[in-house]
Amino acid sequence: MVQADIPQLSGECNTWREALRHYKDEFTKDKSNLQKVASQPLSKDQLQQVEHLHNQFHIQLINIHDLKQAIKAHDRKLSLEVSAPGGQLNEDTLADHENLLEQYQSLKQTLQELQQEFNGFLSRT
Repeated sequence: MVQADIPQLSGECNTWREALRHYKDEFTKDKSNLQKVASQPLSKDQLQQVEHLHNQFHIQLINIHDLKQAIKAHDRKLSLEVSAPGGQLNEDTLADHENLLEQYQSLKQTLQELQQEFNGFLSRT
């Protein structure tokens, strides 16, 4: 068993989920804006870029949802372990937390890159 600052870990989970909610809102708006752009006359290359971006938005929205759900489940597990007799986290739960942090950081990087790609596309059309 390991002693850990449970409120800090839970707070990190909430911060990650809030950031992912923000990205979800942004990408939902971007997807809508992309549909507006797609209704205009576009070259073949631009149409391919629209399709690529549309697919990426769809995939990343799924990734956001899945990671939010994993973080939510992990946060519940934190609470359950602390409220159980003994009230301590096990090593696996802390390892899961670190793994979720890595997943969050990786997804965040991917989302930022996609946002830049989309903004570049908008500036060229």
